[in-house]
Amino acid sequence: MAVSGSAPTPGEYVQHHLVHLQNKSQVGPVDFGVVNYDSLFFSIALGVLVCWVLWLAARKATAGVPGRFQAAVEFLVEMVDSQAKGIVHNAASRKFVGPLALTVFLWVFMMNAMDLLPVDLIPQIWHAAGPAIGMKDYMRVVPTADLSITMGLSVTVLLICLYYNVKIKGLGGWVHELFTAPFGSHFLLWPVNFAMQIIEFVAKTVSHGMRLFGNLYAGELIFILIALMGGAWSLSATGIGLMVGHIVAGTVWAIFHILIITLQAFVFMMLTLVYVGQAHDSH
Repeated sequence: MAVSGSAPTPGEYVQHHLVHLQNKSQVGPVDFGVVNYDSLFFSIALGVLVCWVLWLAARKATAGVPGRFQAAVEFLVEMVDSQAKGIVHNAASRKFVGPLALTVFLWVFMMNAMDLLPVDLIPQIWHAAGPAIGMKDYMRVVPTADLSITMGLSVTVLLICLYYNVKIKGLGGWVHELFTAPFGSHFLLWPVNFAMQIIEFVAKTVSHGMRLFGNLYAGELIFILIALMGGAWSLSATGIGLMVGHIVAGTVWAIFHILIITLQAFVFMMLTLVYVGQAHDSH
């Protein structure tokens, strides 16, 4: 994708693919006034798609021999339900947590799977359409390669955990736990206990979001570098070699990346269940 009137250098090409379609330029390491329109659009669209597919599966479910679509959805439901039963022992909570975990798994998987699309497919379309409607031509299509999306997901999980801490233990019970666990109820240990609890909540939330972001950001960057090999082809031994390398490396990495995007979605779902399960346990 050209970023000016001439062909971009490799550095310009990579940089262009790592910039979001934003409402304004980011100022400083943290700027809550920045909105990444591309990440919001694709994450919301994929979330709606996941919910529609699950609704369609429930609507078409039959008691007889299931078709392939119903069997696949039932397999996923049973897999998630078995994991939820092993971690969250409160049957009433599982009525919400089970569907939540299933939705999280499928939603994160779909957002991760956007990385399997050709690097320049959607950005190149937007490169022609964006400026025509008065918007910049930047476009990133992998929402989970955006730290604001993954941290938004992890903060939401934190809020759910806080909710269950209060619901299961009561507000007084949870506050008591904040100041008496893990080292004991002596009043001299209250500040240490509270600090450790806060550090635990922050560490779990940050690692939950950063793990997903780091893996998908790295995967996206590798696809961009592989695309550069294909862009450097020419009718020469070196150029043909780069094109062959582009095809081989792209194929191998795409196949391996299928495992990565599935594994990362599963890990994010499992950590969600673990954190919610911990909110049900008393120290």
